[in-house]
Amino acid sequence: MASFAAAQHLLPASTFRSSPLLPNRPSISSLSYKPLSFSSSTLFFLATKREFTFTVTVRIPMLRFGQVAIEFKDRGWFVQTAAVRHLMGSLTRAEGLRFDVVVARFNEVVTRLLLEGALETFKRYSVKEEDIDVVWVPGSFEVGVVAERLGKSKKYQAILCIGAVIRGDTSHYDAVANSAASGVLSASLNSGVPCIFGVLTCEDMDQALNRAGGKSGNKGAEAALTAIEMASLFEHHLIQ
Repeated sequence: MASFAAAQHLLPASTFRSSPLLPNRPSISSLSYKPLSFSSSTLFFLATKREFTFTVTVRIPMLRFGQVAIEFKDRGWFVQTAAVRHLMGSLTRAEGLRFDVVVARFNEVVTRLLLEGALETFKRYSVKEEDIDVVWVPGSFEVGVVAERLGKSKKYQAILCIGAVIRGDTSHYDAVANSAASGVLSASLNSGVPCIFGVLTCEDMDQALNRAGGKSGNKGAEAALTAIEMASLFEHHLIQ
């Protein structure tokens, strides 16, 4: 990453190479450069100023000699016009957003771990405890109807749905898993509030525990990130 820092120091005084003539192109020194990615021989930056967005290529061999040549790709790839808007939710604008977590008690040894992962993630991303409510329901089958009622209350910007369905010896697993998924989807569509599917559907208890804080991570934490991003997207961009 030290190469990124070195390149950023040299970029404002650099020269263009293989650059198409772009109308109203901002000067090099006025661009804001953000590290994007790298390979063994090349650094890539995202260069922006107002409505202009470019991808900048910096060759590492040149950088070692204290030189940088900026290469702009075809404008059709990298120039964003004022007519094109890209709307995204943010993980850093969670203040003031309210969330509800609907948790199934069935397989509680798993769902409680998923809940803990979700609550820890909310805290890490600056969601206040008083902006989070937790509602417990008997099982994953009941999650959807409660999520829909909570969404229609308009008290929350997103509903996180947590459960764990583990396969047994009968077809009951398929019925519950399918109903849980369709119930959460229907809750989102009918309430207009993002309802995030955080219900595990696993073959056995070991597989479930691995996804509730074990070697496969915590899917409750991942679902909480999705909830924050979707709540931010709706609140800041999609509210009519």
